[in-house]
Order: sequence, then C-alpha cells, then structure tokens
Amino acid sequence: MTMPLPRVAVLASGRGSNLAALLDARERGELPVEFVLVGSDKASAGALRLAEAANIPTLALDPRSYPDRRAFDLDLFARISASGAEWLVLAGFMRILDGEALTPWVGRMINIHPSLLPKYRGLHTHRRALEAGDHEHGASVHFVTAELDGGPVIAQARLAIAAGDDEHQLAQRLLPLEHRLLPAVLGLLASQRLQWDGHAARFDGQLLQKPLALGDEGLRLAE
Repeated sequence: MTMPLPRVAVLASGRGSNLAALLDARERGELPVEFVLVGSDKASAGALRLAEAANIPTLALDPRSYPDRRAFDLDLFARISASGAEWLVLAGFMRILDGEALTPWVGRMINIHPSLLPKYRGLHTHRRALEAGDHEHGASVHFVTAELDGGPVIAQARLAIAAGDDEHQLAQRLLPLEHRLLPAVLGLLASQRLQWDGHAARFDGQLLQKPLALGDEGLRLAE
C-alpha cells in the first residue's frame, strides 16, 4: 500500500523564487510532497502565478480588509488548516505573525531567512552584514515560533562575502544556496528524519546541537 505524500502549504509575498525551487525539486523527484495550497498577502505576488501554472490551489487575502493583524492571521491559518496541509513553509512571507494564531502550527512550520541566525533577525540582512564588516553571510531555515526569526535553527548555508559585494550582489549570490537549502530541509521533514520534539529539532533521533550545514552533497551535521 502506497503511503500518502505529506501535504504542504506555502506562504509567500513576492515573486516566489523559493517556491519555484521547491516545485523544481518535486519535479526532479527529490521532494516527495504534495503541495495543497499557496497563499499570499498580495494578490499580485508572482508566487501565486507559479502555483496556478502548477495547478496548485491559491489563496490571496488582503490584510487591509481585516480589523487587525490577529484577525487576519486567524483567518489565514483557518484556511490553511482547511486545505488539509500538514506542513507550512514560509518562503518569503513578509509579515510578522500573531503568536496565538501560529501556536497550533509550532513544530509544523518552517521559515527561510537570509542571515546566519541568530544574527540579523528581521529586514535588510544583507545590508546589515556588510555594514558590520562580516566576512561571512548566509541563510537559515528554522522552526517558526512566536519569537520573530527566533525559533530553533535547523540548517544553514554559508557564503563568503567578497571584497566588492554590495547589498544586491550579495543577495543574488546567496539565492542559489537558499534554493538548495529550503527543499533539502523540507525533504528531511517529509521523510521524518528531521522532527520537532516539542522544544527543539531532532535529526535521526538525536538532538540537533548545531544547525545542519549545506555542503556539495546536501545537508550534513556541522563540525
């Protein structure tokens, strides 16, 4: 008997490059999941057009039509639950989520963030890394909790900052690593090699002491 594929919803606010990477990984047979919904807070988001082209149901909600952030988030998560999704991926979803609304999803929701967390939570991460004189930058995938970009970090991709990098160049050089990192993490969740124990991430049954590292062969335990 064939086991049903894990059902995944994705939220994105922009063009959807990380969603595209997830869809490409699925098409290559590297990501055995079923995408049941792609949602956005912007009806014009490119991510919605990608989902439509892939015959994935879409959802666009306008935050301005709700009395407050909490009301928007509660409706959003109710609709995600109604889709049958078991996992939720934030792939460039540019909103701070209400803690109460997201609580039922803690341990089942991941986010990709363009910094080496805990450095540079929030916005303008590339600019802040350059202004700080960092020699290294990167991206992180973490479990989402009520703390902004503060949930347990699952995996990271690292990139050396070049002498001539500006904010745009650094962002563009990091994107290909993001596009490998997010599908790799979701694949581990789908296979249950990566799990949430109620407080932290476990990899192959062992407490993850450091974030997994993205290398040429995929994700591995950090040294």
